[in-house]
Amino acid sequence: MPQEKLTEFKSAYLEIAKQLKKIQQQETNNAPPEVQQLDFELVLFASALIDYDYIMRLLSKYTQQNPQKVELTPEQLIRLLSSSANLMEEKKEIQEYIHTLQVGKGLSEQEVKENYQLFKAKKNDQQLTHIAQEHGLSFSDLKQLVETTLSRGIFDAEALNPLFATSTSWKDRKNKETKLMKDLIPYLKKQAEGKEISGLKAYEQE
Repeated sequence: MPQEKLTEFKSAYLEIAKQLKKIQQQETNNAPPEVQQLDFELVLFASALIDYDYIMRLLSKYTQQNPQKVELTPEQLIRLLSSSANLMEEKKEIQEYIHTLQVGKGLSEQEVKENYQLFKAKKNDQQLTHIAQEHGLSFSDLKQLVETTLSRGIFDAEALNPLFATSTSWKDRKNKETKLMKDLIPYLKKQAEGKEISGLKAYEQE
């Protein structure tokens, strides 16, 4: 099979697998039986070559090209990225980051990595700002809660109390907490990068 066709096949497989895996995680026992039983053998499609460092080196090479003679394009980078199971969780962020890079800028691999971390941090803050605004909360207070949770690996439900101290009743506070956690849990899990955060299951079951 031509390498280009193989890459396209891997990309399509991984995209479908990602969607079904999300259904497994979100719906758990409510997911269709055939989806619950799926065991995604992503390791078969994971490449020892296409890892984080390899992609960062390519991005550095992309910026160092002569604008008049571009051989490596954003489309090629994204197609290669999509074919790797190793970077499945970060695919969207890296894709968006690719479009911020400029040919001829001449960034080193270290500069590409540092700029990517800054790009992710800014995007994460924007997402958290949106969550805070949606629920009428202080961004700094919510960020402090997130940072404490991630550093400890434990979500302390009591930490929500100061955020809703002005609630008129227990029922009102509980309702607000439930709505917040519905938006905050996916954010926390993404920031945890696969590490378990205890204390979230009680909210996931509501």
